[in-house]
Amino acid sequence: MKMLINVPETVVADALRGFAAAHPELTVDVENRVIVRRDAPVAGKVALLSGGGSGHEPLHGGFVGRGMLDAACPGEVFTSPVPDQMVRAAAAVDSGAGVLFIVKNYTGDVLNFDMAAELAEDEGIMVGKVLVNDDVAVTDSLFTAGRRGTGATLFVEKIAGALAEEGAPLERVQAVARRVNEVSRSFGVALTAVSTPAKGAPTFDLPAGELELGIGIHGEPGRERRAMMTSGEIAEFAVDAVLDDLRPDGPVLLLVNGMGGTPLLELYGFNAEVHRVLGARGVTVARTLVGNYVTSLDMAGASVSLCRVDEEMLRLWDAPVSTPALCWGA
Repeated sequence: MKMLINVPETVVADALRGFAAAHPELTVDVENRVIVRRDAPVAGKVALLSGGGSGHEPLHGGFVGRGMLDAACPGEVFTSPVPDQMVRAAAAVDSGAGVLFIVKNYTGDVLNFDMAAELAEDEGIMVGKVLVNDDVAVTDSLFTAGRRGTGATLFVEKIAGALAEEGAPLERVQAVARRVNEVSRSFGVALTAVSTPAKGAPTFDLPAGELELGIGIHGEPGRERRAMMTSGEIAEFAVDAVLDDLRPDGPVLLLVNGMGGTPLLELYGFNAEVHRVLGARGVTVARTLVGNYVTSLDMAGASVSLCRVDEEMLRLWDAPVSTPALCWGA
């Protein structure tokens, strides 16, 4: 596989140096692998901190900024950040109002964030936690006990981030983050396997005429493998998998997310099919976001995430945000 890198061993550090050069509004500690808002800590504000393995960009570093995360900790490719990173980041952004850890449900992330929370609390930092586990494809996987955390991470970080920006206390920010996770579901599809820099080749075999339904963001196996389907057929399968579990009785947020190797031309066409299926199922879409946000390096494919929203959640979704990857409002 051809990759635009120097050597696999420095790919994360190289990316962080480039990220820092592109985004002077953020403070990027390349050596310690911590990304924070340049204005942190913001007085009286609950800070939001997340992180995970690299390779899912723009998650999480691309969501650091006003109205979303205060800090992010990138690990090695598909590998959890270590507790020391998280404690360093928490100390950098804590204003005394507390820090909310947003954790995707992968075993390494859960263990390391739990340890970091204990260490941060020993240093006098109030810590809240929310676990994101929105993937309906499988109950357990190679990386998890229970459901995986995928596209709904964006919903949690945006909505909870907006509430924190308004000055809400830690308990309330944590509660809304948990509520968003509880009413969000996702399902992903892979058209090609993912290739990591270390391996330099696809990590699993997916023949040209087949696709994987229910894939994880690290290339984990899904529900089943089938012969290639049309965009409309994939939309039917993915939407029905989400609706069978979520059963929304009101409007939803929709994220049509690319896995990293799918062009926007295809994603917008897929979005049209997803809207068609949702309309046929009687589901009202309040807002739609299309693009590569929670990715898996060079994997071609897409995921569908729905979040059942009430008026407060929709207001918080619409609130201004200014990050490298998500930006709207004043």
